[in-house]
Amino acid sequence: MRKSRKIKIGNLDMGGGAPVRIQSMLNVCAGDIEGNVQQAVALEQAGCELIRTAVPNKEAVALIPALKKAVSVPIVADIHYDYRLALDSIAAGVDKVRINPGNIGAEDRVKQVAEACKQNQVPVRIGVNSGSVEKCLLEKYGGPTPEALVESALYHASLLEKFDFEDIVLSIKSSNVDTMIKAYEYCAQRCDYPLHLGVTEAGTERMGLIKSAIGIGSLLQRGIGDTIRVSLTADPVREIAAAHDILMALGLGQGVQIVSCPTCGRTKIDLIQIADEIEKRLAGCKKNIRVAVMGCAVNGPGEAREADIGIAGGDGVGLLFKKGEIIRKLPEEQLVDALLAEIEQMDE
Repeated sequence: MRKSRKIKIGNLDMGGGAPVRIQSMLNVCAGDIEGNVQQAVALEQAGCELIRTAVPNKEAVALIPALKKAVSVPIVADIHYDYRLALDSIAAGVDKVRINPGNIGAEDRVKQVAEACKQNQVPVRIGVNSGSVEKCLLEKYGGPTPEALVESALYHASLLEKFDFEDIVLSIKSSNVDTMIKAYEYCAQRCDYPLHLGVTEAGTERMGLIKSAIGIGSLLQRGIGDTIRVSLTADPVREIAAAHDILMALGLGQGVQIVSCPTCGRTKIDLIQIADEIEKRLAGCKKNIRVAVMGCAVNGPGEAREADIGIAGGDGVGLLFKKGEIIRKLPEEQLVDALLAEIEQMDE
């Protein structure tokens, strides 16, 4: 398990043993304050712990106080090139700034941003990806290799370190999963800054989820990563659902984990429909339990022995069981309601 330094982002701890934080980014036009606020509220309700917004111009700075008023999660300002937008965002009360110090010009500008961030206790995320690596590094390494990505990120960090600023989070993303994994592994060995994991430009919801699960999941499984964003060409709320699922699959999340069988020729009930209904009805449940939805009584209770509670189908009937022990036999149409009633009575 990698031990990163702990930083504070508004009211949120990150790194240093804190839980892996889930974040996303607003995708409504920056000029539409009402639309951004509505989306931010939806993200917070879905379980997003950190919300990033693009600040492409001075007018967009008005988004920050509006978002801060609407949600309780920290707000991150995404800045490119113009250091004045970073200073304005900090003055507007933003909790974190995403900026690459090497892209904002003269050393004095970097110093101003570092001093403003330090004075207001605002961390900086340095975000490097395959498309932003400096030309000199591309020539040195022959392309956006893992080594080039990490050297770029650490170079940007050194510009802030020069002014005694180290409240830094690093992200080193690539759309190539293998490159992304190797870059984060390498960076984890080179520094103790918290790492923001993600596969950039991962694609549509279907492929983006697969690539993110492989890249993010494999690193988290080895103890690398402090915050994640599942980048999807989809509604950002879907990113939060995907991120929760990745954490749950690794035993790092909070909530219900459903295990269900793929069905076979022994299945005599509509298990697919039943499993879908159970998943939907338990979507808001915060209890840390494992729920099994199995297709037949031959293997169901045995294979799902480690589940806290579950059901197994039969020929028009089913079994309700806890910890592998059968507690009731019910008609198929009563299975879901009976299962949910039992879960309602279980401890958190």
